[in-house]
Amino acid sequence: MAAYLPTKRLFIGLEIPESCRETLASLDPQIKGLRWVAAEQLHLTMSFLGNVAVSSIESLKQALAQVSVPPFFLPIVGVGTFGGARPSVVWAGIGKGHPHLFALHRRIQDAVLRENLEQDLKPFLPHITLSRARDVAPSALKPFLREYAEAEFGLWKVNSFTLFSSLLGSEGSAYTIEHVTELP
Repeated sequence: MAAYLPTKRLFIGLEIPESCRETLASLDPQIKGLRWVAAEQLHLTMSFLGNVAVSSIESLKQALAQVSVPPFFLPIVGVGTFGGARPSVVWAGIGKGHPHLFALHRRIQDAVLRENLEQDLKPFLPHITLSRARDVAPSALKPFLREYAEAEFGLWKVNSFTLFSSLLGSEGSAYTIEHVTELP
């Protein structure tokens, strides 16, 4: 019989300043079928790791502490959806992105790989998930998307990234900060 290894569901993300989170949370258009993300859970996911053995977390923290890019500013601009004709996610964008953001993503992925953990192989499409959508007609979202397509929701200085654990629940996920890595 195989031994049970305790795991935690992990991801690496950027924490958004409270003022920007409150602004984004206040956008909720109250459309049936949209489950808006609570302000305290808004973040930008850099890498989803899934279930990781608890015994591997300390060495992962050490590997992440070696990741280095200069601090940089990111704007939060516009809204959109993923899911095509049947939207599944409403998101806020981060403008045209920033070269340091993509460098940070690449270095985080390298650190994860050095720890022999499963890399997030999905293309990196940086965004902030605002809502999960279930059976929402695209026509119901159009006015909201049109109103905020080019809206600016703030600018923030990215000077750290965070290793989070995530516990799935009936009301969505609950996040716990496991480790914060400051950028130099």
